[in-house]
Amino acid sequence: MSLSGRQKLQTLLEIVPSGTVVLASWLFDRGFSPQLQRRYRTSGWLTAVGSGAMVRSGDQVGWEGALYALQHNGGLPVHVGGKTALSMHGKAHFLELSRTIVSLFAPSDVRLPKWFVDGDWGTKILYHRTSFLPPEVGIADMETGAFSIRVSTAARALMECLHLASTFEDFVEARELMDGLNNLRPKQVQPLLEGCRSVKVKRLFLYFAELSGHTWVNHVDRTAIDLGSGTRTLVSDGAYVSQYELMVPKEFVSNAKAGL
Repeated sequence: MSLSGRQKLQTLLEIVPSGTVVLASWLFDRGFSPQLQRRYRTSGWLTAVGSGAMVRSGDQVGWEGALYALQHNGGLPVHVGGKTALSMHGKAHFLELSRTIVSLFAPSDVRLPKWFVDGDWGTKILYHRTSFLPPEVGIADMETGAFSIRVSTAARALMECLHLASTFEDFVEARELMDGLNNLRPKQVQPLLEGCRSVKVKRLFLYFAELSGHTWVNHVDRTAIDLGSGTRTLVSDGAYVSQYELMVPKEFVSNAKAGL
């Protein structure tokens, strides 16, 4: 291999973090021709994991490394959210999901590439396409190994849990998750609530925060939040919360009265 060839290879190893997928199109934009990429594969430096996607040979790549390529190579607005994000923030210790199920979120018009959908990333992936929250609010980089991925903040993640909740168990779980969010900052919560398109999510988020006794909720400007009108029914045989026009599980109201 010539000096320029070795330098090119060294550059490749420097710009592709260990444990991640790299896209052929991304490498091409950085001066790695299709012929050179093919040479790296035949020489054992890169291994294909689908059409237009490769990994450094010998690397064990999980869902985080695949997501890294979607975000940093493909520029797709896909992020970790919901209970997975809360678990990564250390806010879901009582859950037994750990990394067995990973929840990814993206705007409604974003489709995942075939190499990602067909790949084995060591876990079950649930993909939620929804636009009930602004696409860039409440999402931040989180380091995982030698690279970072985009993950919902705790406040956004809880809202995503509320958006998906449909059963009694879901609402009870979300209520318990809110208990752990005692250190949220109003300035981070405010734009999420103002930009949220789901009346159910906004009302539940504020109601659960009050039930949890979080002081930060007292500093949220509710006059800037559209809470809509009309009753939202979570369960058919529930208790009515007049302040938020919510029909909630009776346990929420009885526990609140008992100071639980």
